[in-house]
Order: sequence, then C-alpha cells, then structure tokens
Amino acid sequence: MKMDEIKAVLKLLEDNDIREFEYEDEDLRLGIKRGAETAPVIAAAAAAPVAAAAISASGPAAGTASPAQESGHLVKSPFVGTFYRSPSPESPPFTEVGQKVTVGQTLCIVEAMKLMNEIEADISGTVKKILADNSQAVEYDQALFVIEP
Repeated sequence: MKMDEIKAVLKLLEDNDIREFEYEDEDLRLGIKRGAETAPVIAAAAAAPVAAAAISASGPAAGTASPAQESGHLVKSPFVGTFYRSPSPESPPFTEVGQKVTVGQTLCIVEAMKLMNEIEADISGTVKKILADNSQAVEYDQALFVIEP
C-alpha cells in the first residue's frame, strides 16, 4: 500500500466518521483507531519474537484501572501493544489468578508492531489479579498483573 493510498483511506475514514479500520496483506498490517484513547498506528511486517523483562513500580499508571488500590507487586507493560494471555487462541493461558509464578516465567504476550514480546515475572509469588483483558490494547507502563510475593 502506497502513502497516497493510506492518505485516501484516512480521508475516507474521517469523512464517514469511521472510528476503527484494519487492513492486512502479506507485507503490511495497517490498523487505525480514531478518538481520544488512541492515535493512528501503522505497523509493518516484522522479524522474530523478542522476549522482554517486565517492569515493576509501585505508583499508579495512566490508563489503568486504579492499580494504586492493589496491594502487591505490579508487572507493567514495557510496550504499547496488544495483550494476549496465551501463545495462540487454542492454547491455555500462560497463568491464572491464584497460580504461583517464578522469576522468568512467562505471564503474557504483548504484541507490538507484529513482534510477539513475552512478558516475564520479575518476582516470585502468587498471581493476585490480571488487570488486562485478552486482546486488549495496552499502553506503555500500564499495570498488567498484581503478584503477591
């Protein structure tokens, strides 16, 4: 898809007040969401998956459902992307509420620009709460899990 075609699609979406659009072919995936929540995103095809360590902090993050009220260790998204609880739709989730996890254990995947990034536990403990829904768009530094050490 050429830039002038993308501009034409953007104009069409704006003129018809369409809030969400997705297009995919073998070389390109284009996803556009309009509104206050998200900005347009253009993602090209990417290479191999990359594992990323989870980031922890104790303060609330923008765009999260009041994690400041949660007691325990917060595992946050190191990327803007799409949250997945399992490696594929047919597979069981990596973890469930109440399950014990260890350092380095995969908790979820955050897809960013076609890269499947495994988010790992950076603390051992019990998963107290899962703060994101499967296939939900997540923001950078958004709390994903509460782990009780």
